[in-house]
Amino acid sequence: MTMTRTLLTMAIAAATFTVSTAHANSDLSNVCPTPIRMADTGIEGMGPLAEAFGPFAEAFEETTGLTLEMFSLSNRTAAGTALQYDDVDLVFAGPSEFVLFDRESDIEILFAIERPHYGSSFYVPADSDIQSLEDLAGHRVALKDVGSTSGHIFPSQMLVDAGLDIDRDLEIIMAGDARIAALVNGDVDAMGGGNRDIEEIQAMDPNGEYRVIATSDVLPGDPVVMRGSLDDACKTALRSTLEENSDTLWNALIATDRNEDKFLNRDSSLGFDRTNEDYDVVRQAYEAAGIPL
Repeated sequence: MTMTRTLLTMAIAAATFTVSTAHANSDLSNVCPTPIRMADTGIEGMGPLAEAFGPFAEAFEETTGLTLEMFSLSNRTAAGTALQYDDVDLVFAGPSEFVLFDRESDIEILFAIERPHYGSSFYVPADSDIQSLEDLAGHRVALKDVGSTSGHIFPSQMLVDAGLDIDRDLEIIMAGDARIAALVNGDVDAMGGGNRDIEEIQAMDPNGEYRVIATSDVLPGDPVVMRGSLDDACKTALRSTLEENSDTLWNALIATDRNEDKFLNRDSSLGFDRTNEDYDVVRQAYEAAGIPL
């Protein structure tokens, strides 16, 4: 066992939390491992993770009869390694994480959280002379985090599709959570980010006026992925059982303040029809933007 994997396994063992249940609608323990291990890369720390997904964990266990262990991993690399070495069974992922995991590991989609407003937009102050993406040549533009699907990958593709060389024609600032302030404070001339970032812009600068100069198509939803080495009977049983109880699981997922704001208030829903091919658009965005997977 490598040192990297040893440390990862120790981190998982130290960080897991488990929710016990006395009764279940189904019992998949004859075809699935129990406990079944689910990771999330978008939340730091076990306290916030328990707050965000505690009700979902309870509903999952009541629905499947499987003990659910959830733990946070610090980044997508750690999650990909955990999938590769069968240290985790399920992972909450974004579209970018999915195509990265798929390159390195044998994975399948269990379900996806579909967000009809999920996409990328570019924003400028209302009085800006910038009217289109082409006009961004020679300007400073804030994007989100490196690897963010809606905050980096697709904005980069949009710039390239507009005929811009993202390394030479403009100055891109990877501003992370500071991207909103960078636009509002005038530190950049434009900002590329999620379609709903306009709400944060207006909250930070309620008296300001801003325009959208470009918007992407709707992006595929955030998938929950399964390691491909799970028994086929387990994967089939999980899909059918969770789909049959999708309303219960969805209500549990959005029962917390964090998820209600992220999903319910944005018209999201659970979907069980996503395929690997649906994420080719993400792979194409990486390629078009010249960003290696």
